[in-house]
Amino acid sequence: MSRTQSIALGNANEFPASVPAAAQSLLRSYMELGKARLSLMVVVTAAVGYFVASQTMEHTNWTRLWWTCLGTFLAAVGASAFNQAIEAPRDARMPRTFKRPIPAGHISRTHAAFVGLIASIIGVAILCPTSNGLAALLCTVNLLLYVLVYTPMKPYTTANTLVGAIVGAIPPMLGWAAAVDRLDAGAWLLGAVLFAWQIPHFLALAWMYRADYAKGGYKMLPVVEPSGRLTCLLAMLYSLVLLPLCVMLVVTGAAGWFFLAGSMMLGLGFFALTLKLAMDKTHANARKLFLGSVLYLPLLMAILVIDARGPLDGLQKAPAGYVAPSNDGSFQDPSLGSR
Repeated sequence: MSRTQSIALGNANEFPASVPAAAQSLLRSYMELGKARLSLMVVVTAAVGYFVASQTMEHTNWTRLWWTCLGTFLAAVGASAFNQAIEAPRDARMPRTFKRPIPAGHISRTHAAFVGLIASIIGVAILCPTSNGLAALLCTVNLLLYVLVYTPMKPYTTANTLVGAIVGAIPPMLGWAAAVDRLDAGAWLLGAVLFAWQIPHFLALAWMYRADYAKGGYKMLPVVEPSGRLTCLLAMLYSLVLLPLCVMLVVTGAAGWFFLAGSMMLGLGFFALTLKLAMDKTHANARKLFLGSVLYLPLLMAILVIDARGPLDGLQKAPAGYVAPSNDGSFQDPSLGSR
């Protein structure tokens, strides 16, 4: 689960006037505890995996998609609540996070952990009967990886960024599994795209707030390597890795030429931002890279969904991928073999 994405989804702190002030305060605390906007972005990536695996509108089970999104959202909320319960003492030392519900004294760490436990259990419990066991298993593995591996690693090793990227790569695979009860090549490639995207995304954030992370005692790469050379090198490398990964999505039939053209343009623009940061390691350039990454992902996912749902390149979509139509307008699905 990607950790920091600032997406404009409206004012999440507005409630009807009929809601008592105390209830409003608690709801705000819960939304901040569960990182509601970040959790919604996790749901979006899971939904993209579901859409691409479904391939056509006619084959989309909207009820299953709804339950998949709900279960994924609750699990993401639960993971974030556990994360903040564990990191509360460090959050209190960081200017960027000291106003979070636990350091600010709005709720206790025990309260937060209880919320995390309930949300996580309900989220996984929803996925198992309404989606399938594979989706529920992926959700459970991701929860455990985020809470028991990624979160404890952050004060000890810079490798936590790689583990966090794995966490963020699983939701689209979860969505794919929920749709078809298997993980095809496209699912792994989509997960790899999310993994690679998160490295420059988070390194840009870590560079902007390296002083904060140092105060919190976190071993982020910009903290332990203050020159920024390795930070920028890795950001450039992983932004370039996105290009062949997007090509492979086309080669395997998960997307078509429309996606290929759009992903190349977006990818080159993304790489240009990493190059600009490497040439001039300023806060402003790191912020541009961070905001560029926030723009890159939803645009890439939108192009992928558009192309996977209805190809714009004259090809027809079969369960095994794109195929050229025969003379009579029909097509043979390669996955079925010859008859």
